[in-house]
Amino acid sequence: MPKLHELAKTIRSKNAGVNQVTFDVIFPDAASYDRVRRSGALSRASVSALFRIPPERISDHVEFDLANAIKFTLYRERPSGSPGDWDILGCQFYGPLVDLDVP
Repeated sequence: MPKLHELAKTIRSKNAGVNQVTFDVIFPDAASYDRVRRSGALSRASVSALFRIPPERISDHVEFDLANAIKFTLYRERPSGSPGDWDILGCQFYGPLVDLDVP
C-alpha cells in the first residue's frame, strides 16, 4: 500500500489567516490524484480522524480536478502566535499526511 508522499508531488500546510491552517496536496498526474480521491484517504471523515478533530473544525474541503489537487482548511485550536501556539506559520501541521496509507 503506497504512502501519500509516494503519490503526491507536494504536501504542505500554511496559515490561512490567524484562525485557520490550509493544506494542499498536489499530484503529478490525474491517475495519482484519482487514486487518492477515490480511496477516500483524504475525505472529510478521514481528515477528521487523522488529525483527531471533530468534523466541525474542517471549514473547507475541495477536490480540484483541473489542478490534480485536494485542499482542505482546518480551524486552529488557538490563534496563530498566541500563548501555546506551537507553529505560528502553520507550516508544520502537514506531518500526519506524509505517511498516510492510500488503499
